[in-house]
Amino acid sequence: MQAIKQALHIGSNGAPRPEPAASDVAELKQKYTDAEQGHVFTFYDSLAVDEKAGLFEQLSGFDPVRINEYAQRALKPAETNNSQPAVLEPLPESATASILDSKPEELTKWNDAGLDLIAKNQVAVVLMAGGQGTRLGSSAPKGCYDIGLPSHKSLFQIQAERIRKVQGLAAAKSGAKGVVVPWYVMTSGPTRQPTEEFFEKNNYFGLDRANVRIFEQGVLPCISNEGKILLESKAKVAVAPDGNGGIYQALILWGIIDDMRKRGIQHIHAYCVDNCLVKVADPVFLGFSAAHKVDIATKVVRKRNATESVGLILSRNGKPDVVEYSEIDKATAEAEDPAQPGVLKFRAANIVNHYYSFDFLESIPQWAHKLPHHVARKKIPAADLETGETVKPEKPNGIKLEQFVFDVFPMLPLDKFACMEVQREDEFSPLKNAKGTGQDDEDTSRADIMGQGERWAKAAGATVVADGGVEVSPLISYGGEGLDKLNGKTIQAPAVVELD
Repeated sequence: MQAIKQALHIGSNGAPRPEPAASDVAELKQKYTDAEQGHVFTFYDSLAVDEKAGLFEQLSGFDPVRINEYAQRALKPAETNNSQPAVLEPLPESATASILDSKPEELTKWNDAGLDLIAKNQVAVVLMAGGQGTRLGSSAPKGCYDIGLPSHKSLFQIQAERIRKVQGLAAAKSGAKGVVVPWYVMTSGPTRQPTEEFFEKNNYFGLDRANVRIFEQGVLPCISNEGKILLESKAKVAVAPDGNGGIYQALILWGIIDDMRKRGIQHIHAYCVDNCLVKVADPVFLGFSAAHKVDIATKVVRKRNATESVGLILSRNGKPDVVEYSEIDKATAEAEDPAQPGVLKFRAANIVNHYYSFDFLESIPQWAHKLPHHVARKKIPAADLETGETVKPEKPNGIKLEQFVFDVFPMLPLDKFACMEVQREDEFSPLKNAKGTGQDDEDTSRADIMGQGERWAKAAGATVVADGGVEVSPLISYGGEGLDKLNGKTIQAPAVVELD
C-alpha cells in the first residue's frame, strides 16, 4: 500500500515524516538529472524536513523518463500523411445491436444470460466519479448531488439502489443466495475523502461495505511549453488528474484487478457518475457483450441530428474508435444510412458506458503505457526557479496531460469490439451544467427520471393526474418491471413510489 501512497502522493495518516536518507535523495536526484528534469530539486536543501519528505515522496511516484516520453509524444505528435484521409465506416452489423429494433425474444435472451452471470458473482461495476460539482454550484463530489427528486436521493444512492435491485433480480431468477455485484468507485484526489465520508454517513446505501471499494485516479506533472516539469511551489510539483483514461493504471495500482481476480469476476460494466438514468450492471448489455465474446463493448444513443456536437463510435481505418464532431466534415455528418432512409449513417453517439472482459483488463500492464496523452494548454501557477515565488501566469504557460478512456479502442480488432444502441430517454441524461441552463442540468435530469417513472406507471395500468411525473424507487423496479400493484391506481403527480 505504501507504493500506492507514494505513486498517488498520499501522506502517511498525517504523522510527521522523517527526512529521506541522503543516499536515497542522491539516487532520485540523479534519476531526474539524467532525464534533464533535475530542476525539480532546485529548492530541496532549503526546505523543512516535512517538506523534503513530501517532495521526495511525490517525485518518487513519477518516472521522469516516461514523463518525457509522454510530453514528447503530446507536444510533437507524429506527422500523418494528409493526402490519405481516414477511412470512416459504421461498425459492422455483426458487432452491433439496437434496443430500438431488436426482437423482444432476443432482448429476453440477453437479459436472462446477464442475470445468470450476475447470479454466478461474475459481474463487477466500475464507476468513474472523479468530478466535482463545481459547475453545479456545489463543492461536493458530483455523485453526492441532489437533483431535486421528491425522495432527495443523490446520484450515488440511485446507482447503489440499482445495484441492490439487480442483485435481487438475479437471485430471484436463479435461486442463488449471496449474489454480489462489487462496486469499485474511482475518485480523484479532491473527491476521494468526501466520497468516503458520504458513503460512511449513508451506511453505503444498504450495500455491504466489504463489496464497495473507493480508489483514486492518478495524477501527472504539469509540463512547461518547453517540456519541463513545473513546480507549483518550492516543495511541490504542479500536478493534474490524468483524465478518465487513467482508470486503467489505477485499476492495477490500487489492487482492483487483484480483488476482481480473487472474486472470480469475468465481466465488468464501467460508466460515469453524472448519468442519472444509467442502468448499472445492465443484464441485457452484459448478456449481449458476453454472447459476442468481445473484450470491449459500448452503449451508444442515436445522434439527434447531423449537427449535434457528440463523439461518434465507428470504424476508423478498420479499427474501432471515437471520432469527435469537429473531425467530421459536413457531408459525412449528414450522410444517410443506405438501408434506412432518413436515418444518419454515422449516428452512434458515445455516452461513456462500457463493458470489459476481465481477461482484457488483466492485460493492462502490457498496453497502458502505449496510450496517447492529449494536451490541454492552461494557465498553470508555477514557482519561479530563481525566487521560489509562485507566479500566476496571464497566458497559457504549460500543458496538462490527460488520457481518455476510449483511447484503448483502436488497439482492438473489430471482432473483439461491439456496440449496443439504447433509447436516450431511458438510459442517458448527463448532469453537466448549472441549474437553469436548460440542457444537461439538474432540471433536465430530474425531469428525465420523473418522465421515465410516469411511463412505467402508465404501462403498469396506472392513471397519472397532473404534471411533474412519477419517481419510481430503483428498489421497486430496475427497468419498469414489478409494478403490478399500480394497476388501476390513480397517481397525483408529482409523486414518488417507494417501498412500503
